[in-house]
Amino acid sequence: MSTPLKYAVFGAGSWATAIVKMLCENLNEVGWYMRSSYIKGHLEKEQHNPSYLSSVEFHLEQLKLSNDINETAAYADVLIFAIPSAFMHSELEKLTADISQKIVVSAVKGIIPESGLLVGEHFHDIYNIPFENIAVIAGPCHAEEVALERLSYLTISCADSSKAKAIGKTLSSDYIRTKISDDIIGVEYAVMLKNIYAIAAGIAHGLGYGDNFQSVLMSNAIREMKRFIKKMHKMKRNINNSAYLGDLLVTGYSVFSRNRMFGNMIGKGYTVKSAQMEMSMVAEGYYATKSAYLLNEKNKKKTNLPIINAVYDILYDGKEPKKVFKKLTEKLD
Repeated sequence: MSTPLKYAVFGAGSWATAIVKMLCENLNEVGWYMRSSYIKGHLEKEQHNPSYLSSVEFHLEQLKLSNDINETAAYADVLIFAIPSAFMHSELEKLTADISQKIVVSAVKGIIPESGLLVGEHFHDIYNIPFENIAVIAGPCHAEEVALERLSYLTISCADSSKAKAIGKTLSSDYIRTKISDDIIGVEYAVMLKNIYAIAAGIAHGLGYGDNFQSVLMSNAIREMKRFIKKMHKMKRNINNSAYLGDLLVTGYSVFSRNRMFGNMIGKGYTVKSAQMEMSMVAEGYYATKSAYLLNEKNKKKTNLPIINAVYDILYDGKEPKKVFKKLTEKLD
C-alpha cells in the first residue's frame, strides 16, 4: 500500500486559510507556511488566524506550522501556493529546497509580475516542474463561504487527470464539490481575468450604474475573456463552464468580492492608493489588469479588450472613471 501524499499550503490570507480548512476535513496533518510570525504565534495560542477567516477554529495537532518556506516545501509532496501574485517572486526567492519532484498547485489568481508568466509556467521554467505535475485550483468559490461551510464548487485543472482527481478528492467534503479539467492554461488565465472584470463591475456600481448595465457588462466580459484566452491558448473549451463563467459571475456580483469592493471605491472617487490602504486584503485584479494589458500589447494583432483597456486607463493612466465608462458604454452591446 502506497504512503498517502502529504499536503502543504503556502500563504496566510483568506484563500490559504480556506484551503487549509478544506484539507483538514480529510487529512490528519497539513503543512502550513506563513511569512508572519505573528499569525503563526496567534494560531498556536488561539487556534485561529487573527487576520483572515478568524471564525475558523483549527485543531493544532492537524497543523504543521512554519515560518520557514524550505521546511514546509521539504515536508510535503503536494505544495499548494495561495500567496498573492505580487508577492510570489519575493517568497520563492527564499526557496532553496529541491521541489522538482513535487506536485505544485496554484491557487494564485494572477501572473507573476517579475517573470510575466502564469504561475504554472513560472514553476515549469524556473523550478523544472513537469507540466503533468502542475495543477490549478479555480472556483467559483469565495473563502468566506468556505468558512461558513456553504456549498461551494472547485475546478482542479491538471494535464494528468489522475492527479487532478486525487487533489479534488482531498479537497472534497459535505460542502465542497470538485470537478476536473485539462485546460490548465485557460483556467489559469480565467482565474486572473475574472478579477479585472470584477473591478469593472465595482467601478460601474460606484458610478451609479444599475443592474441592467451590470448584466450587459458581464455578458461582454465573458466574450472578452473567451477572445483573450483563445488568443493565448487555443483549444476546445466551453467558456460557459463554472471555472470560467461561474467564477466570473461570483467575483463580479458577490458582496465577498474584494476586487468588486476595490472597484466600487474607485468608482466612488477613491484614488488607487487610498483604496488599497483602506482594504486589508489584496485586490489581485489591480496587478492582473497591468499583466493582461501588457500581454495584449505584445501581440502583433491585438485582441479587442475594451473592458480591460478601460480598467487599465483608470488604474494606471489615472483617467477619470466617469469619462472612461461613458466611452465604454458605447462599445458594449
